[in-house]
Amino acid sequence: MKRDKLQWTELVILGAVPFVMVLGNSMLIPVFPKFEEVLNINQVKVGLLVTAFSLPAGLLIPFSGMLSDRIGRKIIIAPALILYGLGGLVAGIASVALAKPFTVILVGRVVQGLGAGGTYQLAMALTADLVTGERLTRYLGFLEASNGLGKVVSPILGSLIALVSWYAPFFVYGVLAFPVAALVWFGLQEPNPGGEGETWQQYFATLIKIIRKKGVSLATAFLIGFVALGVLFGFLSFLSDILEQRFHLGGVPKGLAIAVPVSAMAAISYGTGVFLEKRRHLVKGALIAGMLLAAIALASVPLCIKMRLVFALAAIAAGIGIGMVLPPLNYLITSATSQEERGVVTSMYGTVRFLGVAVGPPVFGAVGFGQAGLFYGVGVVTAVAALLGYLLIDSKMLASAKSQ
Repeated sequence: MKRDKLQWTELVILGAVPFVMVLGNSMLIPVFPKFEEVLNINQVKVGLLVTAFSLPAGLLIPFSGMLSDRIGRKIIIAPALILYGLGGLVAGIASVALAKPFTVILVGRVVQGLGAGGTYQLAMALTADLVTGERLTRYLGFLEASNGLGKVVSPILGSLIALVSWYAPFFVYGVLAFPVAALVWFGLQEPNPGGEGETWQQYFATLIKIIRKKGVSLATAFLIGFVALGVLFGFLSFLSDILEQRFHLGGVPKGLAIAVPVSAMAAISYGTGVFLEKRRHLVKGALIAGMLLAAIALASVPLCIKMRLVFALAAIAAGIGIGMVLPPLNYLITSATSQEERGVVTSMYGTVRFLGVAVGPPVFGAVGFGQAGLFYGVGVVTAVAALLGYLLIDSKMLASAKSQ
C-alpha cells in the first residue's frame, strides 16, 4: 500500500543506492591521467574504463526492470550491489597481481557494470512504488541529489585513495557496496514484492502499448537524458585532463576542483525537485531551461579556457544546467505509466542514461580535448535537444499516470 511519505531511514537507504552506483565511474575520473601513465594507454583507451562499465549496465537494465516487475525490486537491487562490489575487487586484484592488467581490469569493469544495471533505476521505481502525491518529486529529487553527492564526493575520494596507490579505488567498491546491499535487503519493505509477472510477449506488448500512446514524448525525454549524461561525463573527463595539463592541479586539489561544478549540479538537483513539488506545471520549463544553460556554458569553454575564473564559472554553469534537467526528467518518466508498467519505462530510461555515459568520455577523447569544435558541437547538440524537448514533450501526457 502506498503512503504519503517515507521514513528517513528508508530514504537514506534508497539514496545510498545511487550514491554508491555513481562512484563506479566518477571516482576513477581524477585518476585517468595516472592510468594513462601506469598502464601506457591513450585518452581513448582510458575512456573505455567508463564504457566497459556503462555499456553492459545499460544493456542489462531492461532485463532487470522486467524481472523486478515479476519478482520485486529489492531482490534484484541487493544481489546487483554485491556483483558491483565483486567487479571492483576483480579489477583491483588484477592491478596488483598482473604485469599487464588492463584487459582484466576491463573485465572487472564489465562485471561491475552488470551489477550496476540492477541498481539506480530500480531504486527510482521502488520509490515511486512506495509513495504517492506531492512528495514524490521531492524524493526523486533527493535520489538525484544523492547521485550528485556521489559525483561530488567521488573525485575527492578517488584522489585521496589514489595517494595510496593508483589501483586502490577499485577495492573501495566492495567496501561500500556490500553494506548497502545488506541495508536494502533488511531495511526496506516494498509494497509490491512481485507476482506472476509478465511473459516476454506481454512485456513487449506493454512496451508497444506505451510507445504507441506516449512514444514521441518518451523518446524525446530519453534523448535529452542521453545527451545530458553523455555531455556531463565527457566534460568531467575533459576537466580531469585539462586541470592537470593547463592549470597544473593534481591529486586532492584536482579532485576538489572537479567537485565544484558537480556540487553545483547536486545542490540544484535537490533544489529543483523541491521547487517543482507544488509547481508541476513548470516541469517542462525547468527541463528546457537547464538544457539551454548547459548548451551556452559548454559552447563558451573554448572562449574562456585561458581565463581561470571565467572558465570555472562556465564549468559551474554547465553543472547547474544539468542539475536542473535531471529531476524534472526523472519525474516525467517515472510518472508516465502505472506501477505495474513502471519497471519497463524506468529501465529503458536507465539504459539510455548509461549509454550516454558510455559514449561521452571516449567521444570527447577521440575528438580531442584541445579542439574548439568539440565544445561548439556539443553546445549545438545540447541546444537542439532542448528545442526538441520544447516541441515534442507533452508533460501532461507523461504525468497522466502519476496517481496510479
